[in-house]
Amino acid sequence: MRRRRLAPLLAVSVTATLAPALATSTATAAPAAIPSTASSSADTGALNRYVKQKPQWKRCEADSPAEFECATIKVPLDYRVPRGKRIDLAISRIKSTAPEKRHGVLFSNPGGPGGQGLYMPLGMQESLPDSAQQKYDLIGFDPRGVGRSSPVSCGLEPEEEDWLRPYKEAAFDKDVAWAREVANKCKEKAGDTLPHITTRNTARDMDLLRAILGEKKISYVGYSYGTYLGAVYTQLFPGRADRFVLDSAVDPARAWRGMIQWWAEGAEPAFDRWTEWAAERSGKYGLGDTPKQVDRTFWDLVAQADEKPIELDGQLINGDDIRSGMRGAVFSPECATEGFVELKKAAAGEPASAKKLAAFTGSQETGTSGASDAAEVPSDNMTASFWAVVCGDNSAAWSRDPESYRQDAIEDKGRYPLFGDFASSIKPCAFWDKSVEPATKVNNRVGSLVVQNEWDSQTPLPSGQALHADLKGSKMVTVLGGEGHGVYPNGNACTDGTVTGYLLTGKLPAKDVTCEATADSNAEARKNRKPDVLPGSPLPERAPDRF
Repeated sequence: MRRRRLAPLLAVSVTATLAPALATSTATAAPAAIPSTASSSADTGALNRYVKQKPQWKRCEADSPAEFECATIKVPLDYRVPRGKRIDLAISRIKSTAPEKRHGVLFSNPGGPGGQGLYMPLGMQESLPDSAQQKYDLIGFDPRGVGRSSPVSCGLEPEEEDWLRPYKEAAFDKDVAWAREVANKCKEKAGDTLPHITTRNTARDMDLLRAILGEKKISYVGYSYGTYLGAVYTQLFPGRADRFVLDSAVDPARAWRGMIQWWAEGAEPAFDRWTEWAAERSGKYGLGDTPKQVDRTFWDLVAQADEKPIELDGQLINGDDIRSGMRGAVFSPECATEGFVELKKAAAGEPASAKKLAAFTGSQETGTSGASDAAEVPSDNMTASFWAVVCGDNSAAWSRDPESYRQDAIEDKGRYPLFGDFASSIKPCAFWDKSVEPATKVNNRVGSLVVQNEWDSQTPLPSGQALHADLKGSKMVTVLGGEGHGVYPNGNACTDGTVTGYLLTGKLPAKDVTCEATADSNAEARKNRKPDVLPGSPLPERAPDRF
């Protein structure tokens, strides 16, 4: 059976002091405080030399817009040893369209971990109103270890990147061997580098870039994993965070095993909502007159596919594939219903719509990163950088006992039958080395705006609410009935107006904002972000595996 290859996920910090403030690199540059890690004895002279870099901006691609410029800077692999190994950080910009109205710089991140952000300014240019483009230089970058920023690799084969594995008693020992092999390959291939490919160090890179650009503060729009990156930045550099928009948020306390498990927890209420929706339209779809009947129809098909896989365009779809595909699909009841109806047709040997079955086959069209040098990026780069962050940000979150994963998978399949065993079964982090730094506790009063759809398959609503609680100076925009992963912009006057207003003025709403989803905004979400592609993101469409 040919199985779909899944790349990295959606998308923690530590206790450390900042290095002493460094001398400015130019007369107008902001004070540059480059953070240390576990040690407070960072070589400030060496760090200051990094700040004095002058990016050599040039047109990113021969066929890209002239205003889209790229450069490469050097950053320390390990901020504790700034005179040690250096790595590249690929950066990009589109300058403010009205310098006399310019407020500052707007950084961005599309999600991940493992997502390339170099081309985000082009997407932001398309989506931001002219008034916001006048206010900011749009700044993009590939996070360390990703894309053009000294990309890491574990030398993994495609089948080794398929990491969301349902629990099967007969296959568990093989899954443990797979997890151990991935961890070993990563250590052998990039053991000196991977421990430093962390969210905390990426936040430090952002602050170094801020200093190189001569800015006192940065503004930021981060999606999914990018919300966590933004939150860590506010914790490390609270005085340098200006206007922060955190869209489709990660709960810092659950980075990262807990966030993967939240896919299973969050899918259950969405599944119940779907059964009610389909039952109300039983005359059209014929899946059952009551939610209980729709539920039975679903699980009967799962059992049937386990007995005899459904053949679709040369692929065999078993019950686990149906469960995995439905996990993301149910957050949009109409799409889930239409897809499931087609799946029933295929199981009965009738012609079925491939387009509506994409959630179950993984056959949707994929995008490209936009980079002309894609061949230079290792094929497993997204997966390798993903595991570096997910395992290395907080190794304490991952048990070292394989049997504990077996027990968790069994229990969580009972609690969350749609996806519990996928989320809780063994992962390579069980065999990863201990994190270089302890996890950061996000708890500050930095002003920021958390934006969240009610029905988000990757970062469920409680996740956004948790980040809002941790960022005590934040306000939250909740889109009731909102579907999709990634909110801004979506054509909804309430959400777009609130976020744009904040970016333009720096004034947060007086209180939390509740918006109602519209048919158009939900359609836009399904069209542009299915199921994990974000506004302006160059990421290929891969599901269901990215924050």
